[in-house]
Formats: sequence, structure tokens, C-alpha cells
Amino acid sequence: MDGERLPAALAAALAERLQVCAADDVTARLWAADATLWKAGDVVHQALIVGALGWLGVFEDVRDQVAELADFALEVRADGLRDAVLLGMGGSSLASEVLASALGTGEGAPGLVVLDTTDPRAIVAAERSIDLEAALFVVASKSGGTIETASLSDYFFERLGGCCDHGPGHHFIAITDPETALQREAVAQGFRAVFVNPDDIGGRFSALSFFGLVPAALIGADLAGLLDRADAMAARCAAEAPAGENPALVMGAWLAEAVAAGRDKLTLVASSGIAAFGAWAEQLVAESTGKEGTGVFPVDGESQGPAEAYGDDRAVVYLRSAGGVDPAQDAAVAALEDAGVPVLRRELGDALDVGGEFLLWELAVAVCGHALGIDPFDQPNVQESKDNTKRVLAGAAAHAGEPGALPARAAATFALGDDGLETALAALTADLAPPVYVALHAWLTPGDEARSELEALRALLRYARRVATSAGFGPRFLHSTGQYHKGGPARGVFVQLVSEGGPELPVPGRDFSFRGLKAAQALGDLEALLAHGGRVLRVDLGEDAVAGLRGFGELLRRVL
Repeated sequence: MDGERLPAALAAALAERLQVCAADDVTARLWAADATLWKAGDVVHQALIVGALGWLGVFEDVRDQVAELADFALEVRADGLRDAVLLGMGGSSLASEVLASALGTGEGAPGLVVLDTTDPRAIVAAERSIDLEAALFVVASKSGGTIETASLSDYFFERLGGCCDHGPGHHFIAITDPETALQREAVAQGFRAVFVNPDDIGGRFSALSFFGLVPAALIGADLAGLLDRADAMAARCAAEAPAGENPALVMGAWLAEAVAAGRDKLTLVASSGIAAFGAWAEQLVAESTGKEGTGVFPVDGESQGPAEAYGDDRAVVYLRSAGGVDPAQDAAVAALEDAGVPVLRRELGDALDVGGEFLLWELAVAVCGHALGIDPFDQPNVQESKDNTKRVLAGAAAHAGEPGALPARAAATFALGDDGLETALAALTADLAPPVYVALHAWLTPGDEARSELEALRALLRYARRVATSAGFGPRFLHSTGQYHKGGPARGVFVQLVSEGGPELPVPGRDFSFRGLKAAQALGDLEALLAHGGRVLRVDLGEDAVAGLRGFGELLRRVL
């Protein structure tokens, strides 16, 4: 990090924080899994933290399993399985997505399809894109009871019923914690393998455990190389390293002091080959720090703009890959730095360096949590939306067939063509300015066109109001930024964009469909946001979501 380019006050605060961390032996205590680093004096809370620090050594422990994982991957190839379909949410899927994007697929290895949605159109499209009888389904859930993952697993298991002499279980493996319902069901249903992960690792800290490495092995990744880079990063971040030269300590302190300086919008910029890393970092940072009214708000996937379009609440981490240098990107980041935006640069030599980067960010977030006085390993507000979803589903089942079984909740709720929408949108955006942020919650079918329209909305908001934005497809973002939205600073403005189209697509053995589940999740999250005093506008875009996004964009331009 180029400390001389930091604003003077932030540079001084960072230097002081590093001195305090050195005096308190933060790095040594972290590696020793000393739970007293967080929530000092709260014995009950510390007891829970003790059971969440297994990630500190898992990258060393799992090395003994590398040969076994490689052999299993070869067995899958020999059986002619050409696609690995990962059914998982949040920490159970994002690291694998990073590795597949950064490393690619090895010769002869199955391609990786990540399915982390309840959208029926997306599920049908994924099914049509593969040959079911040549697919391996990777059911990944730490708790073993994640509703999205369980529903997807049941759906595809039923679709494969009677497909071959082996039975459908031949096409399934599970990754889960010990003694979960998923582990028991996998054994009962004859899954070809069950990988039991240590239970003292939270999902978002599990990149270098079975959750990240089993899918990586299937696509032919160099597991030993990834772990070697993690080992090298661990050595650089060791307790013996001087505080100012310890990457994890510097990054963690930098994040915390940026928050203290009002620069809590962490903007992630990455070279194209490692751009997927941003989604993993977004979840790690948002869910770990966004609680108790504080936290770091990660801004991922945002197109770059001129420095004058950014508010004074920004800080930037630039992940720059030596193999994919973009001069225009370099220039844009340098312009932000020249304008006084703090920039922390991370140089990656090649794609395998993401193995070390996973560990670095986990360590840095733990340090940041210590500095902010929070527990970075819990997610106290995530359960709210889940509980609301269950309640909405139960109500819908009890009143099945009645009009309004899944009603839009009272709040600012409009169809795209409603007369009152423009007035409501004007009121919502009238006082937008940093440090307020806007989160676009897209309960739509994920796709490139929808993503492009969402990005246009984000750019429009930034240019017009200089505010930081995020955009996420539901329910994926619930397992990422969702915790921050309810537990972080009360500065969010939320636009929930819904489209009720798509087939019902029943979930086997359940009294709801994927369409009903997705609708219930959107309503459940809406209620959670409102319960925390969130400023929320809900807009029904109609059946053609992409056209609806364009129409909403035209309306937003008029309002702004």
C-alpha cells in the first residue's frame, strides 16, 4: 500500500491503529484462535466465536486430502459426467465460482454450473443447458437445511429418477457439516460421496475447505498450487511480521479506519480475469462487518467512472492481475487516487494467487471486526428474512387458491405503469447524497440483459447523486449483502424490483413451487427491511422484466 497517497488524517489514524495492534499482539492472538480479540468481556459470545475459527488452519489440514480429491475427480470423468452443477448459496458457492472463472476448466474436466437461485426460468434454462444423465450435482450446504439448496436438490433428484441402472444418487454428492439432515439424506438416498466439512468454519470463511476445493477438484484446478499460495500468504501474515508489513493487519486496519473516516463504501475494482473475486469478497465483507449499526459496505460490479462522480464516502481496493493488466483501468484508479480517494492495491501474479487472496481477506476481515468492536463471525439479522419467508409460505399454503395468497405488503408498492410511481420515486430520491447508498434488489431471472440494465441504473444514480450502489439478484443477495442491509448503518435506500413471470415448477415433497418460494422470499425480505426502518420502494416490472427495467430506467432519468 502507498501510504503517502492517503489523506493525511487517514494515514495518521492507520499508523496509530497499527501501533495499537502491534502492542495488543493482535496477529499472534488471531493465529492462536484467541476469542477474546472480539467482544471483550462477553464470555457467552466468545464461546460461540471459539467454534467459528477452524478456517485458520483448514488450508493446512485439507492438504492431506488433495490426492483423494484428485482421484475422485478422475473417477467422475471416467464415468462420463460432463457437467458439475453446484447447488448452493452464498459461502457454499461463491468461492467455487471465483475459481472456475479465474482458473477455467481443465482439459477433459466437467464444466461448472453454479445454480444459486429459486427463479423457475433460470432453473429450467440450466436444466436445458445440460444432459441430466451426464451431470453430477454437488449439493453444498453447511447447515444441511438451506431451503434453496434443499429444494433444488429434491427437484433434480426427482428429475433423475429411473435415469440409469445406478439410480439417481449416482449423480449426486454432498458437502456439509457433520450430522446434518443433508448428510443423513445423502446416505439414505445413495449419493456417490459425502464430504463432511469441519463444523467450526462459517460458510463465508470456507473457501479453502471442502466447500471450495471439492468443486475446484472436479474442474481440474491445481489444488496443491492454490494451497501453496495460501501457505505463502500465511507466512507473510505471520505473528513475527512487522505490523506495517503484514498484509492482513494493514488491510484490516485500513478497512476499519476508512469506516471511522466516513469512507465506508468499499469499492472493489479488479482485472477482468479475477473480476468474480468481487462477489466472494462482497459477501465476506458485508456479512462479517455489517452489524450493530456499523460496517463496511462493499460495492462490487460497478462500472468505472470519472473521479467527480464518486462521493467522499468511497475507499477502493484494486485487485490487479499481472496477466491481465488494463491500462484504462489503471488510469481510472489513479485518477481516483489523485482525487483523494484512498486506494489499497493488491497485485496478483497469476490466477492461482486467489488461493492466498482468500486467506488474506479472511484474516483482514477478522482484524477489521476486532477494530470495529464486533463479532465478524455471526450474522444476527440473516435469519429474519428466512423466518419471514417460512411464515409467508405457511400463510400461502393455508389459503391456497384464495385471491391474494401472496399479497404485496403495505409499503410503497407500485406496478410500473401506476400513476403514483413517479411521485413515490421522486420522494425516495429527492435527498440522495453520500453517505446514503442505494441497493437494487432484483427478484428477476438472472441474465446478461437484466444485469446490463441494472448496471445502467447504477451508473445513472452515481452520476446524478454521487451515491454508492449495489445490485443483486434475489435470493442470492440475501446470503451476501442481506446482513448489512438490516444490521449496518441505517443509510440504505432500497428498490425491490419484482417480476412474477415463469412457470410454477413444483418443488417435490413440498406444498410450494419455486415461483411461490421466490415470491415469498421477496416479501419476507421486504418485511425485514421495513422492520428495520428501511426506505423501500417495491416495483412490479411486469412479465417482461428486461423491458420493465428499461421502462423504470426512463422513469428514473426523468425523476433525477
